Amino acid sequence: MQLISSSNQRNELYEKFKLKIIHNSYLDRTLVSYQGNKQTPFSSWFKYREGFSERLVTYLLQTFKPKPGVLIDPFSGVGSSLFAASALGWQTTGIELLPVGLFATQARIIAQKIDVELLNLEITKFKQINFQDYYDQFSVFNHLAITRGAFSSINEEQLIAYISYCKNIIPNKDINTIFIYAAFCILEDISYTRKDGQYLRWDNRSGRSKGNGKFNKGEILSFEDAINRKLKQIISDLKSSLVQLNLFSENLLLELATTKSSIVEKTKPKLYEGSCLEILPTIQENSVDFVITSPPYVNRYDYTRTYALELAFLGCSEEKVKSLRQQMLSCTVENRGKCNYLEQFYTIRNRHQDFLKIDSTFKNQAALQEVLIVLENYKKQGKLNNDNIVRMVGNYFYEMCFVIYELARILKSGGIVAMVNDNVRYAGEEVPVDLILSDIAESFGLKTRYIWTLGRGKGNSSQQMGNHGRTELRKCVYIWEK
Repeated sequence: MQLISSSNQRNELYEKFKLKIIHNSYLDRTLVSYQGNKQTPFSSWFKYREGFSERLVTYLLQTFKPKPGVLIDPFSGVGSSLFAASALGWQTTGIELLPVGLFATQARIIAQKIDVELLNLEITKFKQINFQDYYDQFSVFNHLAITRGAFSSINEEQLIAYISYCKNIIPNKDINTIFIYAAFCILEDISYTRKDGQYLRWDNRSGRSKGNGKFNKGEILSFEDAINRKLKQIISDLKSSLVQLNLFSENLLLELATTKSSIVEKTKPKLYEGSCLEILPTIQENSVDFVITSPPYVNRYDYTRTYALELAFLGCSEEKVKSLRQQMLSCTVENRGKCNYLEQFYTIRNRHQDFLKIDSTFKNQAALQEVLIVLENYKKQGKLNNDNIVRMVGNYFYEMCFVIYELARILKSGGIVAMVNDNVRYAGEEVPVDLILSDIAESFGLKTRYIWTLGRGKGNSSQQMGNHGRTELRKCVYIWEK
């Protein structure tokens, strides 16, 4: 018998929030994605597709909190929110689990204080030698199973030679880091792969491409060309920013007699490595003025796969990658539930009552439970392309309950949460992520000021649109206030 999809609870939730759902004409796709950073020095060096633009951060802060305070991003990625806020005088803290984001953030911190002339001399020296002479036949690139064959033999040899050159010839630690980071930034450009949502897509020239269609990513740069282009871009951006910083310090900070390094040190973001599920509970309550973040979306994207090349470059083992995948906020069908772990975590910290409150809020969110029942019915009918989708959606919202509770706890009165997120659809069934998360936030004492939408929503996968029609999903920025 055909099971009927019910949307009564979601309709009621929509009625509750419909006056808060407002199209913000200032927002567009480039602003809420990495595309807005393509022309921005520092942030354009590495293509981090899951980030939002620094212009969005500036807009949010100037709109809601022009006076600097304390800002935190619990999913800080490559640090766009941290650096944009720091430039406006904010004290910033980021929490990031994946080594990819951590390394990119740390490299940028170093780049902002580095001696540009010394770096330029080292780059000039590098261009005058044959770095391939430093190739060590006993050295290897630390491939993961998913990345084997990602480079042509000559590109892999040159990459290994370059790393050897950096380690053995460049004595200055900061300059060494920037050189290594330059190679980190070009891995996709010199490989047979392209990041494509849930996985790495392989060029047919690699011999690893799957499916009937032959994918060709276009030009694959030689390592030598790619590294020289990246070093040129880095030194050009640093020289430009140095001119701007000198003007800034001379005109506005003359009375402080401050130097470049001291300016950078005062505004340097504080960075925590790990899961925000574990770190947020350690932060003092009523201590934060603003939260700007974009959590992983509940869209099955596995960042340990899409950024596998970068993780391999950073020396992550297969076991490390598997561990990271399970520690991430649940957004893939492989994530196991964290309920028992979280209960133990809160109990050890004498916060079991908090755990019970969060757990109860999840169970009593009617629209969410409706979604899970509908998806479970679809699973029984064989309509889901993966049976673990139901578990993934449940785990995602369960863990987000803990994140939102802790954000509400650490926010000062009048504090703001700005969150970028997308709605999703499975088997044609829309999951109103914006409404469910906003309702959860209100359960924990936050008030929904706006659910800002982009003028153009997000399409779904070609398979979904073919089966269920081309209906746009809301792309949103939620604004919650304590």
